[in-house]
Formats: sequence, C-alpha cells, structure tokens
Amino acid sequence: MSTETSFRLSKALANGRDADHRADSREAVLARLLAKRAAAHRAGLKDLEDILRSQIEWALPMHKMEGNGRKTKAS
Repeated sequence: MSTETSFRLSKALANGRDADHRADSREAVLARLLAKRAAAHRAGLKDLEDILRSQIEWALPMHKMEGNGRKTKAS
C-alpha cells in the first residue's frame, strides 16, 4: 500500500469515526457504517467502500418473508 493510499485510508476512517461513542443499537451501527462509507467514497477508496457496503447490508434489519418471498398482509 502506498503512503498516499495509507494516509487517505487513515483520514477516511478518522472522518467516519464518532469520538468515544459506543453503538448501542443496530440503527446506531448502521448510521456509523453509512458515515464511514461516505467518507471512503469522498476519499476515493473504492475497496474500502465496497467492504463497508457489505457490512451495511449485514446491518440492515431483515424481515422474514413467507411463501414465495413476498410480504404477506397481516390478518
């Protein structure tokens, strides 16, 4: 990794980091990941942005589907 890339990565992570905050909910984790992904995007760090995108997908709340994969109406 080049010095410039290393510096840009460090700066992107620092800009996306909330000082001394520990996430206490899935929503807070998602918000932090989105901020970090945006910082990586602004810094032009495609590989880091891709990693963060996969973490964001993991952090999204998922609802169980029934039958053919479509949501069903509540009775």
